[in-house]
Amino acid sequence: MKQKAIIFLADGMADDPLVELGGKTPLEYANTPGMDKIASLGCSGTFKTLPEGLPTSSDVANMSVLGFCPEKNYPGRGPIEATAQGITLGPDDVAWRCNLVYASEDGFLRDYSAGHISEADAAALMQALQKKFGSDEVTFYSGVSYRNLLVLHGKRFSDKVNYFKPDSSQDMRLDELYLSPADDSREAADTVAFLRDLEEKAAAFLAAHPVNAGKASPGNRIWPWSPGRRPALPAFSAQYAGRKGAIISAVDVIKGIGRCSDMTVIEVPGATGFLDTNYKGKTEAALKAIEDFDLVYLHVEAIDECSHMGDLKLKLQAIEAFDQNIVTPVLEGLAGRDDVNFAVLPDHPVPIKLRQHTTTPVPLAAMGPGFVRDGITAFSEQLSPGGSLGALNGDQLVRKVLGL
Repeated sequence: MKQKAIIFLADGMADDPLVELGGKTPLEYANTPGMDKIASLGCSGTFKTLPEGLPTSSDVANMSVLGFCPEKNYPGRGPIEATAQGITLGPDDVAWRCNLVYASEDGFLRDYSAGHISEADAAALMQALQKKFGSDEVTFYSGVSYRNLLVLHGKRFSDKVNYFKPDSSQDMRLDELYLSPADDSREAADTVAFLRDLEEKAAAFLAAHPVNAGKASPGNRIWPWSPGRRPALPAFSAQYAGRKGAIISAVDVIKGIGRCSDMTVIEVPGATGFLDTNYKGKTEAALKAIEDFDLVYLHVEAIDECSHMGDLKLKLQAIEAFDQNIVTPVLEGLAGRDDVNFAVLPDHPVPIKLRQHTTTPVPLAAMGPGFVRDGITAFSEQLSPGGSLGALNGDQLVRKVLGL
C-alpha cells in the first residue's frame, strides 16, 4: 500500500535545558501528549537542518527538512518570499526580505518585529514607503506583519552583499550591523551605498509617520536582508517518485518554498504566524488535504516568535497550543488509518536565553505503518538522540515517511 504522511513542523521549538524548569527544556516541561504519543508508539532520532556555511534561518532549515538541498539550491530569503507573493522577478531583479523593525534613539536595534506590528499597520507603512521612495529602481511590497519585501531593479545591483539577520541582532548597535559588499565588484558596492542611503531616508520618514505615533516599539526602520535572484528548486514530485505534496503555513517563507518546488500551498484564513493563528482551520485543512496529497507539511510559526521574544511563559503556551490544537486533533482525525505516517520536529533550535537560532540537530519522532517502536517514551531533545532513527539529513525523512 502506498504510504502517505503528515509532517508536523514546530518552528523554533527546540531549546536547551533550563534551571528554572528543573533541568528540562521547554519541550520536555510542557504538556505534550500528542507529540509524546508519536515518540512512544514510533521511533525517534535527530535531523541536521542547518548545514555549515549557510544562514541559520528558517528558509534553509525547512528546505533541509523537505530534502531540497539548500547547499546547492538556496536562493536567499527574499526571492523565496517574492515567489510566495506571486511576484515575478526579472533577470536583473534582486529581492530582499525587508523587516519593519524598531531601533531606539540611542542607536540600537531593539525589536526585529516592531512589536509584532499588525498587518494593517505594516501594510500602511509599506504602501507609504512605496509612494515616497518607489521608483524604477526599487519597489516595496507588504507581506505578513513585519515580514515585508523590497526589490531592486537593474544591472547596477548585486545580491553579493553581507547582511545581519535582524532576529539574531537584537540589542546590538546599528553601526555594528551595516550591510557590506561580499565581493569586490562595483555592483556590490553600489548596492550597499544605495540601500544605506535608502535606509536612512526611510528612517526619517517612518519616524514622522502617524501609524508609529505613541507606540512603544514603532516600525521606525526598514531592514533589508537575505537577497537573491529568481529561485529554481527541484519539483517535489520529480524528486519523490511522482508523489504530490502540500504545504500549510501562515508565513511567506514556507509558502514560497512550496511554490518554488511546485507543491500545493493551501491558504487558511486567519493564519497569522503567532499565538492568535487559526489552529482549527489548519487542522481541518490538513485532514482534508491528506485525502488528495501524499505528503502534508503542516507548519506553525508561533513557537519561534515567542522564542525570539525571550518569553518562556509564552513559549510554553505556544508549545502546548501546537500539541493540543494541531498534533492531537490530526492524530485523532486519522486514527485507524493504516496508510498514513506521522513525523514531528522543529526546523531549528531557538534557545530562550539566546533568542536566536543555533545549528544543533533537532529532535525527531515518527510513527505509523512505516516505523517500528524503539522504546523512547516521550518527544524530547535529550531522549531523541538515543532512538532507532539515528541522525538523519538530506531527503531521508521525506523518503522514510513516504515509504520510498
